Parts: sequence; C-alpha cells; structure tokens
Amino acid sequence: MSEKDYAPLSTACVRALHDKLYEKRKTAALEIEKMVKEFAVINNTSQIRRLLKVLGQDFALSQNPHARKGGLIGLAATAIALGKDTSNYTDELIKPILGCLSDQDLRVRYYACESLYNVVKVSRGAVLPHFAAIFNALSKIATDPDQHVKNASELLDRLLKDIVTESTCFDLEGFMPLLRERIYTKVTFARQFVISWISVLDMVPDIDLIFYLPEILDGLFRILGDTNLEVKKMCETTLSEFLRNIKSDPSRVNFPAMINILINHAQEKNDDLVQFIAITWIKEFVQLSGPAMLPYMSGIFTAVLPCLAYDTDARRMTDIKETATAVNFTLMKLIAVHGDESSARVNQIGYIPVNASTNQLDLPSVVDVLTQFIMHNSIQTKVAVLKWIHDLYTKLPDEMINHIDVLFPALQHTLSDEADQVVQQCLVVIAEVISSPVAKRSSPVNSEGATGKHTGCDTNPYYNKFLISLLQSFNTEKRLLDERGSFIIRQLCVLLNAEDIYRNLAHILLKEPNLKFARLMVEHLNMILLTSSELFEMRSRLKELNTEESCSLFCCLYETWSYNPVATVALCLLTQSYGHVCDLIRLFGNLEVTVDFLMEIDKLVQLIESPIFAYLRLDLLQVPCDKNLIRALYGLLMLLPQTDAFQTLKSRLSCIPSLHMHCEEKGGFSFGSVPECKRNIDFAKLLQHFIEVQEKYKEYKKMTRVKDLTYAEKELSNLEI
Repeated sequence: MSEKDYAPLSTACVRALHDKLYEKRKTAALEIEKMVKEFAVINNTSQIRRLLKVLGQDFALSQNPHARKGGLIGLAATAIALGKDTSNYTDELIKPILGCLSDQDLRVRYYACESLYNVVKVSRGAVLPHFAAIFNALSKIATDPDQHVKNASELLDRLLKDIVTESTCFDLEGFMPLLRERIYTKVTFARQFVISWISVLDMVPDIDLIFYLPEILDGLFRILGDTNLEVKKMCETTLSEFLRNIKSDPSRVNFPAMINILINHAQEKNDDLVQFIAITWIKEFVQLSGPAMLPYMSGIFTAVLPCLAYDTDARRMTDIKETATAVNFTLMKLIAVHGDESSARVNQIGYIPVNASTNQLDLPSVVDVLTQFIMHNSIQTKVAVLKWIHDLYTKLPDEMINHIDVLFPALQHTLSDEADQVVQQCLVVIAEVISSPVAKRSSPVNSEGATGKHTGCDTNPYYNKFLISLLQSFNTEKRLLDERGSFIIRQLCVLLNAEDIYRNLAHILLKEPNLKFARLMVEHLNMILLTSSELFEMRSRLKELNTEESCSLFCCLYETWSYNPVATVALCLLTQSYGHVCDLIRLFGNLEVTVDFLMEIDKLVQLIESPIFAYLRLDLLQVPCDKNLIRALYGLLMLLPQTDAFQTLKSRLSCIPSLHMHCEEKGGFSFGSVPECKRNIDFAKLLQHFIEVQEKYKEYKKMTRVKDLTYAEKELSNLEI
C-alpha cells in the first residue's frame, strides 16, 4: 500500500496504528493529535476531513482488529485536538465509532466505548443530533457479556445523560420512536438501561415526558414485571414519579389514551406488584379525570371486580383489594354525578372540564361485563356486581330498562347461589326492577299474571314474570325450594308489599297444572306466613279480618290454600274462623289420609303450641268456651294417631275440663262481636270451592297413578324384549 493512500498520515504512524501493542498505537495517536492541532491553526479543514476519512474508513472498517483499534484511538485523538471545533466534524467522528460498538472483538468494542466517550466529552451538546444513534448503540452494548465493555459503556452513558440534562434543545419527538421500540426489550440489562434514561429525561425541566407517556406506559409496566428486583424497583420509582407529576397537573394528561393500558395490566395475576400499581393508577385516573372515564367503565370493571374477591393475609393482596374497593366506590359517585348533576356541578367537585359529548357511558358494554361477573365464584365480587346493577337501575332507570331482558335471566339464576348475602342482594335488585316506575311504562301484564292491585304491579310485566319464573324454579329444583324457598319469599315480603306477594303467588298457583307442586308450595307459603317475623303485620290483619282488604286477602289465599287441607285449616285458625274449621275437619274423613297428611297435622299441632297461636290458647279460657274451637281441636285430635303430637294436644285440652260443660251455652262469637266485613264472607261458597279443589286433586292423583303405571308397564315391556 503506497504512502499517499493514508495521507496525511506518515508511514510510521500508519505502521504504529496497525501495531498490536497499545503503547505504539498510543504514540501514533499523539502524533495525530499534534498534526490536527497544526491543521486547525491554519484552518486546513480539507486535510482534517481527509484524515477523518482515512481513520473512519481505512482503519475503523479494516479487517484487521488492531487496525480498527488504531482507527478508534486516532479518532479520539482528533476530537481532543479539535476541541471546541469538534462540532464541525461530529458526523465523521461518531459514525465510524458507532459501527465498532457492535464489533465481534470485545477489545474493539471496549476501545470504541473509550473513543466515543472522548469524542462526546469534547463535543458536548454538538452530539445531540446523533443522540438516537448513540442511544441505540448503547442500549445494545448495555447487555455486553464482557464486564470491561459494560463498565466503559456505563461511563459513556453517564456522560451522555449529563449532556442531555444540561441541554435546552433535546429532540424528544425524534427520540420517541426509538424509545418506543427499545422499551419492549426482554433483556434485563437493556431494560435497566431504558428505564434509567426515562427517569433522567423525566427530571429535565424543559422536557415534558408526560405528553408522550401514553406511548411508553405499556412498556414501563412490562419492565415492572421483570424478574430482577433492582429493575422492578427502578421502574416502580419511575412510575411513582410519573404519577406524582400527573396528580400535580392533571390538565395536561391524556387519561383516555392510557386507561386501557392500565386495565390490561391490572389483570396481571402472575405479578401482584404490576397489578397493584396498575389499579392504583386506575384509582387516580378515575378520581382526577371523572367523566372522561365513563366510556371505559366496562374495562375498569373487568380489572377491578375480580380483585374484590382477594381474601388473604398477604399485604400486597390486601392493598390490591382495598384499592379496588376505592375505585369501585369512586365510580359509584361518578355515576351519581352522571345521572343527576350538570357539567357545572361536575367541575365544582374537582373534576377536569371535559367535553360531555365524548364522555358517554357505554351502558351496553357495562351491562355485558356485569352479566358475566354475576357468575363469578367470589361472594364479594357477586355482591359488588349486584349492587352495581341496583345502583345503575336507580340512577339511570330510563337507560337500564332497555337492558333488563339481558340482566333478568342472570338475576333469576343467581337466586340459586349458595351464599345468603348474594341471594339477599339479588332480591334487592329484583325488587327494584319489578317495582320500578320506569318498568310501569312498559306493556301491561299478560293474562298469565295476577292483578297486583296494591302496588301497580299489574302494569309491570316483570313483577309476575318473576314470580312465575320463581315458582317454576321451585318446581324444577326441589332443593332450592327446601333450602332457599323460605328465605327468598321472606326477603321479598320485606322488600315489597307482603300482601301483594302472597296475592300474586296465590293467583299463579291457582292456575298451576301440577297440583302436587301447588299443594307443596301452599304448605311452604303457609308455614312462612305463620312463622316468619317479617309477616307479623300481615298475620295481624288476617287475624282481625276487620277491613275489606284483609277479608279480600283471606278469600284470595283460601282459594289457593284449598289445595292443601291442613294449610287451609291453619289459615282459618289464624283468622279465628273456628266454625269453618269444624266444617273443614268434618270433610277430612272423605280425604285420603296419608303419612304426609298426618305429618302436616302434626306440624299444625306444634304451631298451635307456639307463640303464633297464643291468642287461640287464651280463647280456651273464655267462659263459656267457643264450642267450635273446642270441636275443631278435638277433631284434629281424633285425626292423629297416638303420637307425641296427639299427647301434646290432649294435654292442652285436658287443661280446661271444667269449661267443657259450658260449651253449649256459647255457640261461637256473638254476632255483634264479629266485624261486619267478616260477616260478609261467604263461607259456604268457600267450603264448596274447597270440596271442588279436593275433587280436582283426587282426579289429578288418579291420572298421575295411571300415567306412572303405564310408564312402568312400558319399561317392563322393553326389558322383556
């Protein structure tokens, strides 16, 4: 190779730059430094550029690793010699060095770091136009397997951070595409490098990284999930600083652009720190932006509702649950504002002024999510969902009525839940739905339902639709009736008008084709009526029968109670219709006396001994006694086999032997003591109805036996074949 190929370098200098010994390359570098200073004094830029071309191409790109090392040390010497004039040659100096940072020879990579450090140290702010390229190269070399190379790169990194921090012209917009790309690296050291730079840029007063936060937030949460504790801690600190800045000036934050990112990471079940930080951010977003979060409520529910189920002593999980609870509470307040306050009121309570037209609640999506989570396996989550449905129905009735056909089947299914708390809250929601004034504006009840004349339920299609569905559920799920029937009906009576509930159930059962189920259901309803504290007032009205409404209720119940003879007797004992009880008991001789029938009488005797019928026992002390009451009780006694119940009732009657002789002197209540409305009850007609119902039931049982026999014969025939 001729001397002029390396001009302006001397042959000795060229030879020294190629030498494998560092000392000889260093001597050549000193010569280059002296030469460049001389060129700079006489402003010989052409020779300087010629020298940089030789060093950058012939040496830095050489196949000989020693030559590459020589080129790198020569470039560093050139920069040192140029001093403040280095800014005129940054392209020629930096580009060759960056190429060597990815060299296969670790010593070349090390010298490239050292060389670039010197160039940057001299150039300072002049290297910023090349910042993206330098950052890209450093992010790769941060994962270098050689510790010496990593140490050298860290020195260069710190220097570059100092320059960026003191600069007033950093091109953040140009840098963001590279940062967005690099932030998704999965290498721990590269992540550490990226997060350190984000932290530095966030601290620069003239750089507003909050504006670009939506572009890097997802990457930050991915880094937060790193297995390296140091990286996690760095990222957590950086996110905390971002959140602090957001809270200090929320007006410059694009909340909608980031909320879906947070929702996604809040569902990270494998890393409780990621989940906790994400939900914490969601909480702050909801509190700071208010109505801007309404379009994203369904997504927030997806993230928050499952967290309400966390029940553990682990501190982090407890924090997640408490934060999720806070989000849930804030959202409820937000819905309240959305439902009945103006935008001016919204601003007064601290929310940021927003364009109301862009902040509409996506109710179909919300309902869809709530419908899904109502089937969740957690009691806390299901209760929260039910409270939300109730809250939405009370705050936004006009909108929610359009979605009730979706929610109603889910609510009905929830009544089978094993947790009392869930069933109780579900009934609260159902009560609101079926008594809603909005629902009353819907189509009238069809002929399947009852009249519901006391609450206007005759104009609410869901009132009777629910009761019909409830009875169907009891019919198909005997376990539900046995284990939950009493609880469900009692709660409904608390939440709604008890008399209306009983009226409507009675009307529906009166048309029930399955008479066996109707009889069983009457038995349950009667037991609830007689024993439930929630129905005390209703029992009191039936006991007195001193109003048209109470008499009407008695007749309504009687018609359906006739399916169950013992329940009918109990109802008449409750209403002190002792004469009619005697008439009924006389008919019992014509009925099929089964074990179940006797067990029902046994239960009735136990009820007579309970506080519910204390007034009846006190009536036995009257002188003269009511002969119908005495006959009724003796009639029950004669029906019973000599069981414990028989002995109990016999003992009770034996307490009044001296009064029996006076029975003939009193033929029942004196006519004047009976309320006029009770006198108007046609007991003869009721008795005839009772007889007809019992005949109908007798025919039903006969048909059922025939069907069962036919089925058994068919099965037997199939077996013989």
